[in-house]
Amino acid sequence: QVQLVESGGGLVQPGGSLSLSCAASGFTFRNLWMFWVRQAPGKGLEWVSGIVPEENGLTYYAESVKGRFTISRDNAKNTLYLQMNSLKPEDTAVYYCNLHRSIDYWGQGTQVTVSS
Repeated sequence: QVQLVESGGGLVQPGGSLSLSCAASGFTFRNLWMFWVRQAPGKGLEWVSGIVPEENGLTYYAESVKGRFTISRDNAKNTLYLQMNSLKPEDTAVYYCNLHRSIDYWGQGTQVTVSS
């Protein structure tokens, strides 16, 4: 049974940093692409970032976060990460870890609020 558990969200001031984690289980994590997706209040889902199965492999970012966010993974720990720097109020959202197969799997999400 696929399980994705996000953690690390919170309240941060503009310009600050947060590090999100996603603990994965129930599937062969090291073989699969993983993604971060977010949903801002009153808006739809927005893809944030993706990473190939290999550690230190190719990564992809939405233009809105490029240069500020870094996705990474530790296949030995079955964990996905998102380092978020230079946070802006428009980054306020619930952040979800996503596994895309024949269906999409989601965690419960972690709230990130950027506000002074």
